[in-house]
Amino acid sequence: MSQSPCTCNGGGSGNCSKGSKSLDRRSFLRRSGALATGVAALAASLAPLRELTDMGSIDQFLQKHYKELTPAEMEKVLERIRGEVKRQYGLRPDIKDLKPMDGVEFAYCLNLTRCVGCRKCVHACVAENNQSRTPEVQYIRVLKMPQGTFDMERGSHDYAPESVPEKGFFYMPVQCHQCKNPPCVKVCPVKATWTEPDGITVIDYDWCIGCRYCEAACPYFARRFNFSTPEIPKEKINPDMSYLGNRPRPKGVMEKCHFCLQRTRAGRYPACLEVCPTGSRKFGNVLDPASEVSQILREKRVFVLKEEVGTLPRFFYYFDV
Repeated sequence: MSQSPCTCNGGGSGNCSKGSKSLDRRSFLRRSGALATGVAALAASLAPLRELTDMGSIDQFLQKHYKELTPAEMEKVLERIRGEVKRQYGLRPDIKDLKPMDGVEFAYCLNLTRCVGCRKCVHACVAENNQSRTPEVQYIRVLKMPQGTFDMERGSHDYAPESVPEKGFFYMPVQCHQCKNPPCVKVCPVKATWTEPDGITVIDYDWCIGCRYCEAACPYFARRFNFSTPEIPKEKINPDMSYLGNRPRPKGVMEKCHFCLQRTRAGRYPACLEVCPTGSRKFGNVLDPASEVSQILREKRVFVLKEEVGTLPRFFYYFDV
């Protein structure tokens, strides 16, 4: 009996059992053509063929899966991206392929007692992660919630920032929860998204086919799809980039919060935390018992959003009392 392609969603090298096939979009296309449920994904997979206008585009489409790239192959990919950014934005970015650190599992804690709904985190995230400005893509939604409920459906994110804080409400930022049991990873037909050893669920934008299955599977509405070509003013581009992080994304792919991995894997805090004026946001290594997030999880009234769906988030909410 032949073996199926690797379906592991962990990080590291991604090596599978002996005899398994390589992670290959062309293999996916052959299989999905025979599946009635794969018609939409097949059409999305073929769409990039219409835009192959140069050797760089061809190399990008034929690129091996991230987990199979050798260091030399990855450097060629990074050099291609440097050239693309230089042509489009007039600067050569400092782009790296930052790997997870040993002994680190990131967690995020958010103090709902202190959050005032100012949305500074939203705009800091947009600036740091090279998100489209026209239309503006935002990874963080700040919901104005009636006191006494944690039902996301009752929250509103279209309030006026100058009105905060408003009596009778509290504010609950929602973004990717970096789940230990991520439904988005399970439904991706080409394994373009997976969870790394440090707990960050990542997306390879060069491998994503834009089928949006992951968007539908996420219970937190944390993923964003580029329906049109993203636009970033040249003077606003952040040149400090990571391959799996904040490099510019093309039209037709998914993106989301990735804990600012271009910062956090280099020992810095996420941009949303640094800009928070009330100290509502805490971030760190949950494997370190002396870290601030570990202390919060031990000592505070902590809860996770939509616990009943079993995603096991690494994003926690808590109160001061």
